Amino acid sequence: MSSRFSRRGFMTRSAAAAGVLAAGGVPLHAAPPMADEKMAIARYKGAAKPSAEEIRKIAVSLTEKAIEGIGGMGRFVKKGAVVFLKPNMSWDRSPEQAANTNPDVVATVIKKCFEAGAKKVQVGDNTCNPQPKAYAKSGVAEAAKKAGAEVLVLDKRRFRETEIKGNVIKSIPIYPQCIDCDVFINVPIVKHHRLARMTGCMKNYMGIIENRKTFHQKIADCLVDMTQFMKPQICIFDAVRILTDHGPMGGKLEDVATKLSVAAGTDIVALDAWGAEMLGAKPTDVSSVVAAEKAKLGTADYRSLKPREIDVA
Repeated sequence: MSSRFSRRGFMTRSAAAAGVLAAGGVPLHAAPPMADEKMAIARYKGAAKPSAEEIRKIAVSLTEKAIEGIGGMGRFVKKGAVVFLKPNMSWDRSPEQAANTNPDVVATVIKKCFEAGAKKVQVGDNTCNPQPKAYAKSGVAEAAKKAGAEVLVLDKRRFRETEIKGNVIKSIPIYPQCIDCDVFINVPIVKHHRLARMTGCMKNYMGIIENRKTFHQKIADCLVDMTQFMKPQICIFDAVRILTDHGPMGGKLEDVATKLSVAAGTDIVALDAWGAEMLGAKPTDVSSVVAAEKAKLGTADYRSLKPREIDVA
């Protein structure tokens, strides 16, 4: 049996895990999350203009509550599982510049994987800027290591040509751990992208491939092909800080907005639609969202999923 089908089978066999929201400023205005909840959105509702250190603590709490809101990490990660966690850590930029996934969001996801029984959590990205600089400046590598994860350098010689049988992409080199793992967790940041309009959950798959230039010609269709192949299990979307312009690399602090939100879910199209709104756009403004909904990979009307709305104080 191939690793692709093995990972799918792993999810099929996964038992439902009930999760109950804890106290600590979270109003219990809805029923406890069920194991089939498709989306949860955690938002900070506390004091205005928190300090940088307070933002770090808020990021942890938002991530925990968003994961709990869709039934907990145990819904996806079982004892002995090997997890590959894919943040955006592609740019030589600090967390305050919002070009990479927030390190505290990443560390919290890793912690939740180990609490659920994961044997190993691997973290990596095929970076655009030189890998050592991007890994260090993003803060993600250090945070991941402290949380107990194995941070992988994605050696270009190890990418494996893989048939994905898409409409545009028939095969492409993919980093093997990303498809040989038991659970792949997608952890992007909400940010502007000059070509794709937005970097989101689907766009984050470009960090596990080589030969990205192929995507730039028909980016929406190519992202649909990759998403169909990867069969998303869970995505956790970081909007603690977002990059509103000059993406994907950014660099100017005036382009950063502090939104103090994290969403988690199983519908990748719905999450990207939410991300578009966080950037002040309509989901229909993002070609990959439109194409993915047309391909029946999810819904752009994320509100139709009745996502759990969780206030964190």
